[in-house]
Amino acid sequence: MANMKFTESHEWACLDQDTGEVTIGITAFAVEHLGDIVFLELPESNASISKGKSFGTIESVKSASDIYSPVTGEIVAINSELCDNLEWLESPYEKAWMIRIKAKNPSELDALMDEAAYQDYLKTQE
Repeated sequence: MANMKFTESHEWACLDQDTGEVTIGITAFAVEHLGDIVFLELPESNASISKGKSFGTIESVKSASDIYSPVTGEIVAINSELCDNLEWLESPYEKAWMIRIKAKNPSELDALMDEAAYQDYLKTQE
């Protein structure tokens, strides 16, 4: 996806300029470090969410982690099929999106890292 942005907590976000909707998922780094993922909990649609707040939980055989929203807005779509197809997370930027948010203020994405900055950030995480 073009215009992808990344958080320090390893979520990715991609703004659709036409609709103002932000598609959100977790990064390949997050998937790799979680290991064998066994459970995913996602929110209800039409719920409001604030930037930095948890919208779901992902569990592996090693640990459980919250998933955080990089923007404030209303959840307009949930990839409920993903919960039954966790293997999709092996390609986290394709079918493994988690939620779509109608962003209240899309400029919140400006504070996130672009791909080059995220790759540099990952070097500090090893």
